Amino acid sequence: MSLDSITNSVDKAVSDFVEPIATKMGEVVFYAVPIGGTEMPLIVTWLVVAGLVFSAWFGLIQIRKFRLAVDVVRGKYDEKGSTGEVNHFQALTAAVSGTVGLGNIAGVAVAVSIGGAGATFWMVLCGLLGMATKFVEVTLGVKYREVHPDGTVSGGPMHYLPKGLTERFGRNGKILGRVLAILASAMVLFFGLFGGNLFQVNQSYAQLVSVAGGEDGALGSSAGALFFGILIAAVVGIVLLGGIRSIATVTSRLVPAMAAIYIAACLVVIVANIGAVPDAIVEIFEGAFNPQGVAGGILGALIIGFKRAAFSNEAGLGSAPIAHSAVKTKHPASEGLVALLEPFIDTVVVCTMTALTIVIASPESWTKARTDESIGGVTITSDAFETVLPWFPYVLTVAVMLFAVSTVLTWGYYSQKAWHYLLGRSKVSDLTFKAVYTLFAVAGALLTLQTLIDLADAVLFSLAVINIIGLYLLAPVVKRELNSFLEFVRARKAGEPDGSDKDAKSVET
Repeated sequence: MSLDSITNSVDKAVSDFVEPIATKMGEVVFYAVPIGGTEMPLIVTWLVVAGLVFSAWFGLIQIRKFRLAVDVVRGKYDEKGSTGEVNHFQALTAAVSGTVGLGNIAGVAVAVSIGGAGATFWMVLCGLLGMATKFVEVTLGVKYREVHPDGTVSGGPMHYLPKGLTERFGRNGKILGRVLAILASAMVLFFGLFGGNLFQVNQSYAQLVSVAGGEDGALGSSAGALFFGILIAAVVGIVLLGGIRSIATVTSRLVPAMAAIYIAACLVVIVANIGAVPDAIVEIFEGAFNPQGVAGGILGALIIGFKRAAFSNEAGLGSAPIAHSAVKTKHPASEGLVALLEPFIDTVVVCTMTALTIVIASPESWTKARTDESIGGVTITSDAFETVLPWFPYVLTVAVMLFAVSTVLTWGYYSQKAWHYLLGRSKVSDLTFKAVYTLFAVAGALLTLQTLIDLADAVLFSLAVINIIGLYLLAPVVKRELNSFLEFVRARKAGEPDGSDKDAKSVET
């Protein structure tokens, strides 16, 4: 039996078994209500409302403290002897690498096709709201992280939900928190294996094949797929062995590199069409309130924009706090401020650059896609770049590869922490996880398993329900931590040796 027939058989068997489960769970998690001629998934509403609530609760902290967040990333408020494994910049790039990916390339193209150019406006607005949610969950992640005897750190919803709820509500909170922590760990692990690993490898392999001669090319065979899968698995396995420090070292170089390559390509198209920029910006703003897309209507553009942003930056899902928790700091809110830059980079910058490039270039495929939803997002984005850069598919392949590898690495770390919470941190348990995770990377090049990927998406967004409830209940803790850090900042600016030991009081809230 050939490798092709084996993989096809596995794909079919898994699809037949999982499809009913994935369909049912997707119907529940992504349940949508009809509004203004289109449908709004309630999970998106849940995420957007959280962003609105936390933006109001913390007085638009994403705007007021943006400069302070940048200063923290630069190391201006670092303290010697702080517990943790990586610096603020490394923690940020590790988390960003888990969110910036194919959704920024293909997903945005679909958004501006279905919702029109105006979807960009609502996408940016949702990204700005998500910054506040990210601040809250990451502050909690650092506040309730667990520092192990060997100096490594574990954090995330599986830690701040049980610890925080116990601290605030006693025994009842402890029981609830423990149950939620187990569910959160299982959800992170499941998505990590299928969405953060297998899917990323599968899509990057597909893009590589498309520019290397297609299925008749050197990489189009099962042997080529196996070679690619083993190569990615080897890279991922080697980096995972070094833990978050190794991952952060790689991502701190990889993320700026991939962002620079992609944004540079966007700027080339924009500059080549500089005369069209004003009209494109007008089209985006006018389209936000009078869109011309498949969905149509103001609500159509709003919903599509919010949906793309919410799915892209993962604010409120509880994944990013796992990476940020490893930061070296004595003040949890300092990393919360750093984290609010994450949706800004992912959604406000990268997604907007993609949308602006498509609107300015206005490729024929985008025009067709606005009346025909069957045209793929990658095709639209690639066509937009090809209007100026005929060789862009090769650049896109490099970008996709970098995005995929960085995402696989970061989700490997997230999954590892979830595995440890569920099964313990022994050496055997750790090596078992790394072996399983690398095998999934190999499988990603060989198998599609689309139904499992659909199920993984539903599982991850169901985590948002659990996580955001916890964020609401623990928001007062975040407020205290913010006040404490702002007092420290005030003392540092005044030239005092350390303001961290003073009683926390409300400053600039």
